[in-house]
Amino acid sequence: MERAIRTFIATIAALMLTACGIYSFSGTSIQADVNTINIDFFEYKAMKVNPTLANDLTEAIRTQFRKMTRLEQVEMDGDLQISGQIVGYDISPAAVTADEIAARNKLTISVKVDFENKKHPEDSFTGKSFSGFAEYDSTNSLDAVENTLCTEIIAIIVEDIFNATVAQW
Repeated sequence: MERAIRTFIATIAALMLTACGIYSFSGTSIQADVNTINIDFFEYKAMKVNPTLANDLTEAIRTQFRKMTRLEQVEMDGDLQISGQIVGYDISPAAVTADEIAARNKLTISVKVDFENKKHPEDSFTGKSFSGFAEYDSTNSLDAVENTLCTEIIAIIVEDIFNATVAQW
């Protein structure tokens, strides 16, 4: 009987937390009056070219919001609007041997994001920088590991953008 009461209380508490529309178990804090989001295509402005990165990043962000929020994605005039550009795609040595040769290289992707919350403008920001990196053994060519590295880095950046916009971390 005591176990049934505890279960009932826990269920009621969970329903109350999600019913208010501000907190969810996905970690978002989207206000109840915010219903739509527009995620623009991220422009590619980095010097080194990766022809699929802008599309991959944009789609990963859209997928994250589709999976983790109740927001309807619209083509324009969303309550929330996200836009941005890829500003860096850089390879640098991560570890150097005694012979001054790179043993490991690091791929870093940097983006700048604009976020507008039309219903709650105090949450908006412009030109906020996000970046992620992944290392790889220098015996591999970038071409051989680029897709895997980009997938890892995109996941990091998407999580950071998501947290900054709707989880407000």
